[in-house]
Amino acid sequence: MEKRLLLFIVIFMVAVLTACGNGEGDTTGGYSGPDDKPDEPIVSEEGEQSAQTLQLMENEDTGPYLADSDGMTLYYFTNDEMDTSNCTGDCLVNWPAFTASEVEVPEGYAESDFSTITREDNGEMQVTYKGYPLYYFINDMAEGDVTGQGVNDAWYVVNDETEFPE
Repeated sequence: MEKRLLLFIVIFMVAVLTACGNGEGDTTGGYSGPDDKPDEPIVSEEGEQSAQTLQLMENEDTGPYLADSDGMTLYYFTNDEMDTSNCTGDCLVNWPAFTASEVEVPEGYAESDFSTITREDNGEMQVTYKGYPLYYFINDMAEGDVTGQGVNDAWYVVNDETEFPE
């Protein structure tokens, strides 16, 4: 029985890691925090997206990084282009878009560096930093988790020193 359970766990982990691939045309990807459903914006009782107060957090391995109001880490995808998300379909299951009607930025960040884009696949607004879309990672389950850092050499935390691809 233990061998079957171990085999199931190994197969499950391979499937999860495969879903986070970085091949040509592969846009696997998000999660919007432990209490949020993937692909759904933060919505108030009136049906409007809520504002987010971004915070600067720090991790021994990654250094400082941006997180949302709940301390959930924000990432960028190196396969994205300025003002364009290339994370669609299954990608958004593992890497949900960070959506908010407005953001309040931590000290040391310029509000002008944050904006939104309208996603071509679903028409939702996604928050950007310096023109690059921001995402959550499905495996980050608690405040301060940074398990998406470096996944497939394509997903990275965001901070004021982030140099985006050109």
